[in-house]
Amino acid sequence: MSWFFGAPRRAFGLISLACVAMLCFGLYLQHVVGLEPCPMCVVQRYALVGVAVFAGLAAASGPRALRNLWGVLALLSCVGGAFTAARQTWLQWYPPEFVSCGRDIYGMIESFPLQRVVPMIFRGSGDCTKIDWTFLGLSIANWSFLCFTLFGVLALVLLFVRTAPATGYSGRVSKAA
Repeated sequence: MSWFFGAPRRAFGLISLACVAMLCFGLYLQHVVGLEPCPMCVVQRYALVGVAVFAGLAAASGPRALRNLWGVLALLSCVGGAFTAARQTWLQWYPPEFVSCGRDIYGMIESFPLQRVVPMIFRGSGDCTKIDWTFLGLSIANWSFLCFTLFGVLALVLLFVRTAPATGYSGRVSKAA
């Protein structure tokens, strides 16, 4: 594990790469399999883009302070994505009695002011409660929550990891004859 936590830039790069892979899989499910994302799925995608971008910037940053700034922003994106995925999971486990299929997220943004759209998104619509795809018994929202939580924990640990400065000192003592 020291190859991961001992090199925070590499670790943030791997987190960014994993997020890009998840986004590609989501696009595959949408455009090849034919699953339409609900408003909460779209919010989770935006959070995933945020984690990918901020983790990528943290991986590309040299100074520790700048890397920590991007790491904190990645962590905040993880928290937002995990919250949305947890809310969708709750809606899937305990669907409302009267399900109404509302507008898609773009229609809501065009028709309502932003302060009304955000609560409507988190309330969920009829298709936010629908489970279209599962893997190992977990829905997309369940997997999304687990991944956001994992990325958030990794980012948090990486923010507090102390790395030794690269001095070229190997730590070995040579014996002089």
